[in-house]
Amino acid sequence: MDCLQDWPEPIVRVQSLSESGASTIPARYIKPPNDRPSPTAISNCHVSIPVIDMSADPEHVARVVSSACREWGFFQVVNHGVDPKLMRCARDTWCGFFHEPMEIKQQYANSPKTYEGYGSRLGTKKGALLDWGDYYFLHVHPPSLINQEKWPALPSSLRPTTDEYTQELLKLCRRLMRVLSKGLGLKEGCLQEAFGGDKDGACLRVNFYPKCPQPDLTLGLSPHSDPGGMTVLQVDDHVKGLQVCKDGAWVTVQPVPDSFIINIADQIEICLLNMSHVIHLDQDKVTDFHIYSKQEQILRDCLNHPRFSSYAMFCFLLTSKFQVLSNGAYKSVEHRVMVSSTAERLSMAFFYNPCSDIPLAPIPQLVMPDRPPLFQPMTFNEYRLYIRKNGPKGKSQVESLKIVPKAVHV
Repeated sequence: MDCLQDWPEPIVRVQSLSESGASTIPARYIKPPNDRPSPTAISNCHVSIPVIDMSADPEHVARVVSSACREWGFFQVVNHGVDPKLMRCARDTWCGFFHEPMEIKQQYANSPKTYEGYGSRLGTKKGALLDWGDYYFLHVHPPSLINQEKWPALPSSLRPTTDEYTQELLKLCRRLMRVLSKGLGLKEGCLQEAFGGDKDGACLRVNFYPKCPQPDLTLGLSPHSDPGGMTVLQVDDHVKGLQVCKDGAWVTVQPVPDSFIINIADQIEICLLNMSHVIHLDQDKVTDFHIYSKQEQILRDCLNHPRFSSYAMFCFLLTSKFQVLSNGAYKSVEHRVMVSSTAERLSMAFFYNPCSDIPLAPIPQLVMPDRPPLFQPMTFNEYRLYIRKNGPKGKSQVESLKIVPKAVHV
């Protein structure tokens, strides 16, 4: 991958700044006034993302997950099948790593080439404003991408615990794919195949947000939407920090003990918007996936075309069922992280992604002069590189990839 080999300037560990005893934060971490945590953010315990019991009736689960995706783009799952003891063990083990001596952690310092290892910044722009947080990033699936040299040796339980934990989350993601398939009226394995079957991928990023002497001036993680396919997040049960953008307001997520927070990410939005832009659907007949007659034969031809990927089929069906037409109502959702002056916070983000070399673009036969694609064709690897170079920038990452439409003369 074409990426910088090293950071543009020396890395400063946020944890070291926090433990220095300073009463103010460096200017590099101070956000512009409009980007700082808002005292008017919604934190009412009665206003939060949906909580879904995965042990309920499967048909009910499929319906409420679909509803949560349309309404919020985020939801929490409980009774999800992952042992709470394993969740707590993984969290405690990684907390132990971040409290190892700095010389131990520095052995795993990362670079922007792969981001794998111990890091303290996202993006490679020299002089950029920084976030108040450190992290550890690992490839955990497929096995061919796992580099054991990047997995910390201390605490001694970290490697086996992380391996067991990520394997369980991989199972959960595939289960959620089946739930989404049911919600779409598809066969249970359809969406898994759409993500590349056994060629799917996964990464783990453990975020550590140290205490901050001026939490009202900075953020642990700037507003962004996730670049991959699906994110499964384990957060601190007691220290709030995650905020989701809902109808222009920041809503503080109320963490439920032993739950996971789920959200869908940029790649699906990009492909959905592309597909929804070039396909006109009869909304009265979306359950049966009917289309207007002038498009019907084109679509049938494409379904039989060898270049029509299962991922593109997934995006078409998801577009139709969720009615994400023209304006792209089904989107990855912007979120951010606040920090605290009194408590450190650790979260574990598991990124479940489609096969890295599937291009995100509409089917060529469906692109017409009056309905061009909205986004440049791009694989997940290419999009991930784009994010790594630019860092978290709200939804501007997605918007910047849009193709400026040309005027159509009739």
